[in-house]
Amino acid sequence: GPKGNTKHLVTKQKHGDAIVVVGFMMAQGSNSGVYLQGRYEIQVLDSWGVKDLGYGDCGGIYRRNGEGEEFKGYPPAVNASKAPGEWQSYEIHFRAPRFDENGTKTANAAFIKVFHNGMQVHGYTELTGPTVSSLYNDERPEGPLMLQGDHGPVAYRSISIKPADFSDTIK
Repeated sequence: GPKGNTKHLVTKQKHGDAIVVVGFMMAQGSNSGVYLQGRYEIQVLDSWGVKDLGYGDCGGIYRRNGEGEEFKGYPPAVNASKAPGEWQSYEIHFRAPRFDENGTKTANAAFIKVFHNGMQVHGYTELTGPTVSSLYNDERPEGPLMLQGDHGPVAYRSISIKPADFSDTIK
């Protein structure tokens, strides 16, 4: 569109546990997000030069639906953002939620680790539910990758979703 906005981009491929690598470039002041399973967001934002990082900054784990401490978001450990107009990357190690044979959730989804431009910005972080603006308000063993497109100009490239097995990380 004329302002750089579009519909969300959603893969046909669904994933569970995965290592997801995404290249992206932000316009100044732009905002987007990478949603694992269409539910759990790593924020994409022009955060170049930001000193006091919040969960809404680039590399942040956005807050989940609900009120209280268990739904809070998590800022990145360091600001690894490049200037607007430069290519950046994420490498996201994601563990899908687990369910028993009756469909009852037995383990939360988790970001095992997240790298932004080669710097680790998150270690093991459990997710109590989907992000506020996710495609779905439920949790499942699989879902598509979603790239948020309605908040300003952003370009994506070099996207890969590699199946992984993070069963040994359940606490």
